[in-house]
Amino acid sequence: VNKLEDKELSPYYITMQKPHQGMYLVTPQMLRNWKERPKCRFNEIRDRPSHPKNPSQPTEGTQRVWMSSQMMYGGRHCGIKQLLPVENFGQLTVLHLPNKNYRRVGKQGRLGGGDNAPKNQFSDGTEVFQRSHPDLLKALELHIEMKRQFPNLKTTNIGGEGMRYTGIRVVDTDVDFRGMHKNHRAAAENRMQSYRSYVERGGYMVDSDMDINFDDWRTSSSL
Repeated sequence: VNKLEDKELSPYYITMQKPHQGMYLVTPQMLRNWKERPKCRFNEIRDRPSHPKNPSQPTEGTQRVWMSSQMMYGGRHCGIKQLLPVENFGQLTVLHLPNKNYRRVGKQGRLGGGDNAPKNQFSDGTEVFQRSHPDLLKALELHIEMKRQFPNLKTTNIGGEGMRYTGIRVVDTDVDFRGMHKNHRAAAENRMQSYRSYVERGGYMVDSDMDINFDDWRTSSSL
C-alpha cells in the first residue's frame, strides 16, 4: 500500500503498489475520456501483450490481469491512477484464494518456477499443506496500520432515526465461555467488551483498540 504524493488527496486516499483488482465500474464519461488518452486505447478489446517470439507467453500478466488491471493502470498504457478511500477501504477487499495463490509461486509452470522447480501438486492430492508464512500480512494488521497512518479519519456508523449505530452487530448469546481455557475465555470476553465500547462511541477505533495481541485475537475470533 502506498501513500499518495498529492497533498490534497493523501489524507483520504491510498493506492496499491501492485494495483491488481477483480473488477471495475466506470462511467460513460470516463470511457470517453480514456478513449482520447494517449496510448490508452481502453475502448479497444484486445489480447494481453505477449513475447514477440513466443505469442503464448504473456509479458504483463494473464488475460484477466491485463483486462482488469494492467491495461488500465500500466504506465505504458492508460496510466490511470488508482485511488482507494481509506475510510472504507475494508469494504473494497475480498478474501480470494489466499493459500492456493501464494503456494503456486516457484512451482513448475508458475511464476518463478523453472524446469527443475517442484511440480504443482494441487490436483493429485499429494501436496503437504503448510501454514501461511508468518511474514504474510494479516487483514487485521493492515486495518490497524491504516488507522494508525490516518488518525484524522474516524469512520462512523451512526445514522437513521435517533442517530443510532447502524454497523454490524455481534451477538454473544450462543457463545459458551465456560468450556474454554481460562486465558482464552479472558481474551474472548475482553474483545467482546471492546466491541461494545466501539458500538457505543459510534463505530470508530481509538488508540486502545489498536493495542492488539494478534495471537489472542485469533483465538477469540474463532469462536
